[in-house]
Amino acid sequence: MTLQRMDHVGVVVDDLEAAIAFFIELGMELEGQAPIEGPWVDQVNALDDVRVDIAMMRTPDGNSRLELTRFRTPAVISTDPPDALGNTLGLRSIMFAVDDLDATLADLRRHGAELVGAVAQYENSHRLCYLRGPAGIIVALAEQLT
Repeated sequence: MTLQRMDHVGVVVDDLEAAIAFFIELGMELEGQAPIEGPWVDQVNALDDVRVDIAMMRTPDGNSRLELTRFRTPAVISTDPPDALGNTLGLRSIMFAVDDLDATLADLRRHGAELVGAVAQYENSHRLCYLRGPAGIIVALAEQLT
């Protein structure tokens, strides 16, 4: 067996259009949108009567994708707590490399993003921050300085 690639990361959101707008503002491109339902979706999710709307977002280099999913049925289940921090088990953050951290952060704040901590600098190498994005996920941003 040989791993071919990581295809995408999936994020369940409650407001698909707002999530699409957030990630477009970040610089991702909308690759496509579609409603998904049927027996195969029920089987793979181990849920009954799955009806979702998905949007596939692509990074500008074409190497990474993010699947945004809004469940119409069954109802979504909230995480506890909804504002979990980085030391919580499970997938906690998605990191993106940006060329201007301050400008990116300002743009994303117009879409409701809030800093989790503060913008910090690691040696003379990177400026980094975590912010809360759609559905409470942590979006990490890193600007390389050297």
